[in-house]
Amino acid sequence: MKRVYNFSAGPSMLPEPVLRRAAAEMLDYEGSGQSVMEMSHRSKIYEGIIGSAESLLREVMNIPGNYKVLFLQGGASSQFAMVPMNLMTKSNKADFVLTGQWATKAYQEAARYGTANVIASSKDKTFSYIPELNPETFTKDADYFHICLNNTIYGTKFHRLPETGNVPLIADISSCILSEPIDVSKFALLYAGAQKNMAPAGLTVVIIREDLIGRAMDITPTMFNYKTHADNDSMFNTPPCYCIYMCMLVLDWIKNTVGGLEEMKKINEKKAGMLYDFLDSSKLFRGTVVAKDRSLMNIPFITGSDELDAKFVKEAAAHDFVNIKGHRSVGGMRASIYNAMPVEGVEKLVQFMGEFEKNSL
Repeated sequence: MKRVYNFSAGPSMLPEPVLRRAAAEMLDYEGSGQSVMEMSHRSKIYEGIIGSAESLLREVMNIPGNYKVLFLQGGASSQFAMVPMNLMTKSNKADFVLTGQWATKAYQEAARYGTANVIASSKDKTFSYIPELNPETFTKDADYFHICLNNTIYGTKFHRLPETGNVPLIADISSCILSEPIDVSKFALLYAGAQKNMAPAGLTVVIIREDLIGRAMDITPTMFNYKTHADNDSMFNTPPCYCIYMCMLVLDWIKNTVGGLEEMKKINEKKAGMLYDFLDSSKLFRGTVVAKDRSLMNIPFITGSDELDAKFVKEAAAHDFVNIKGHRSVGGMRASIYNAMPVEGVEKLVQFMGEFEKNSL
């Protein structure tokens, strides 16, 4: 059986032990005589699955008891509207830091429902850095302050959180969730599309402080109201059943095979360190991100030549390093090295990059 090294930004690799377990359970989940794909979401056995997924997420992420975990659909993009509809309801103001495409889309969507203020932006240098923030410029009575914690396309990450005081801090953590420990208590709401580090595409996870539930605008559709889902334990309608099951398996893998998020962080730092060390010493390749703002998960790099970049992507694919072409707004290449990417995959990529460099200079 052939397995490639998939450096896609999402949907991304899933851990091989998780895939094998899912395959073994595909036709008969725990003696039920049915697949999770076909069982009723109202059945006792499925209630056990979604309950286990939530319990594991709470344990692995150390989520405080005064936060609700919601398993939703619609991708992180749906949260760009759900967040303002539910939270931009007192002063009708919110602050945004624009560090990439997704942060910008969140800002643009919120501007439809209230006053969205851009506190800082790194667009001037193709989002290659995290801008310095001055708390004096923050909106004192904002309903929330929004950041994208890790920027998938541009390979930057907030290593220091904004000090927002009493203003709720909200973060899109789609491309860094479960990659390392995170202090959930510093945030009022976290949201993530699951297709990068948690599960197949189709599941969105929201972690929200309970006191923020029940504030939705009158125009908020029932399905866009956090209270709807919090009151019904994410089962108001048919949830993305199989994706939640896969999320449960991934969380079990992180807890019992990897050893938790502290261990996961060490592995991710090792992988990223290997690639960044190579880029920093290379005579051909270079990273595109300011060193202090580099992501552990998404690493964009270029040669400086569009022709060489295209040649590298083509030859990489021939050597089973797939989906390594960079986003069109950055160009070049991007290695997304999420949790499921084995250390061996990054080692072999670096080796291949060294050989390509030697043959190109």
